[in-house]
Amino acid sequence: MNSPTLILAATLVLAVVAACRPAAKKAEAPTATQSTVSATAGATPLHDPAHPPIDCPLAKQGINPNSLKPFDNVEKYVAFLERADRAEWQRPDAVVAALDLTGKETIVDIGAGSGYFTFRFARALPHGKVIATDIEPEMIRHIHHKAMTEGVKNIEPVVGKADDPGVPGGADLVFVCDVLHHVPERTAWLGKLVSEMKTGARLVLVEFKEGKLPEGPPEGMKIPRAQLIALVTGAGLVLDSEKPELLPYQTFLVFRKP
Repeated sequence: MNSPTLILAATLVLAVVAACRPAAKKAEAPTATQSTVSATAGATPLHDPAHPPIDCPLAKQGINPNSLKPFDNVEKYVAFLERADRAEWQRPDAVVAALDLTGKETIVDIGAGSGYFTFRFARALPHGKVIATDIEPEMIRHIHHKAMTEGVKNIEPVVGKADDPGVPGGADLVFVCDVLHHVPERTAWLGKLVSEMKTGARLVLVEFKEGKLPEGPPEGMKIPRAQLIALVTGAGLVLDSEKPELLPYQTFLVFRKP
């Protein structure tokens, strides 16, 4: 027999999936007579105020979920990103600790993927929130579903744009892990990102080191540390700190907007 927890989780998943389906054809507005009859009959509201409808981020941004990649393919990619051995070299808990969070910040996780860091940030921000962005709507749908089923309320999933980081003005920290080497127009992209950051906000940049490593992109895609610093400082930020020993395969740089 299914436990109440499993039944609740399954119910939430079905509700989220239903919320992300294309909207049905808009019904015609009721006539004045119909509205009067409903009101006098004490009609029940469409939604209980204590349980508002689930706000699907895809529907909110006008994305048709029927155009997404097959669910099985997405699940395989999520499993790859969330594989257990990744923690040995990605050291996610150490990365979160290195940010010295107060718990009240707003963090923008750009290129959030499966939410590998997003959900860890959410746990570290009891009075803050995480805005998880990714240009792949399938990843945003996954994060949204997981947040709903696990009851995580301080995550806002957003489908991003390839040419605009989309940093809200109130963000305290922007986290970009293993993303910049995928950006074709880096100078323009970083310039846009910096223009969107508020004064004093931090940018945390994590990229794979050069050389033969057991993890990471092909050597030709890697961005040397000196080039990373030149790109970001050229966009208007200052190098605030660096933790060269934190990660075995990656550079960890912290910049700040003066």
